[in-house]
Amino acid sequence: MSRRSGILEFAVLGLLRESPMHGYELRKRLNTSLGVFRAFSYGTLYPCLKTLVANGWLIEEPGNTPEDALAAPLSGRRAKIVYRLTAEGKEHFEDLLSQTGPDAYEDEHFAARFAFFGQTSRDVRMRVLEGRRSRLEERLEKMRASLARTRERLDDYTLELQRHGMESVEREVRWLNELIESERAGRDQQRPEPDGSAQQDSTSGESGGLPRPGDTPGPDPSDDTAT
Repeated sequence: MSRRSGILEFAVLGLLRESPMHGYELRKRLNTSLGVFRAFSYGTLYPCLKTLVANGWLIEEPGNTPEDALAAPLSGRRAKIVYRLTAEGKEHFEDLLSQTGPDAYEDEHFAARFAFFGQTSRDVRMRVLEGRRSRLEERLEKMRASLARTRERLDDYTLELQRHGMESVEREVRWLNELIESERAGRDQQRPEPDGSAQQDSTSGESGGLPRPGDTPGPDPSDDTAT
């Protein structure tokens, strides 16, 4: 399985964990909620859905809205199919959420992972954020070294482009630092008080680590019918 298809499968499972959806609804959510999927087609989505069904992670059900019920007799087309996450699919998605390997830090996969941080445990969030920061710090060091070697040979526009790229990475590192500090502060709040009591989270993902409204924001984010 390619890295791109793996990211798509992860995102589809995550969205269907929230609620069953038609293929059209899935594509819309992927386009609008996850920027990494802005440019992809049903020709990419439906093979992914078929694979997930074959693996037993999704099931296909006929649409149950009045529009779906009338689709076949009135238009001669099949009613829309609704995709639902199975118990095995939920278990598989939770296993994917717990993974913190190098793929979780890469540009596209990190964006998809971050979109589902609300469903991810705090310890896993911390490892992914710290891994992403480490990866970007390595990238930034290489960019600075490259610029120092070549800046005398670059024209003004190429030099400005390189500076812009470095500033973008620096901005994301600052954002990651803020998120990591917020996660640490949230984790400290979970530690037992001297009398032995401890605050309890109200969600399985232990939400509360993100900066609150008014805090410094993160970095700028870099119709067919279903059959």
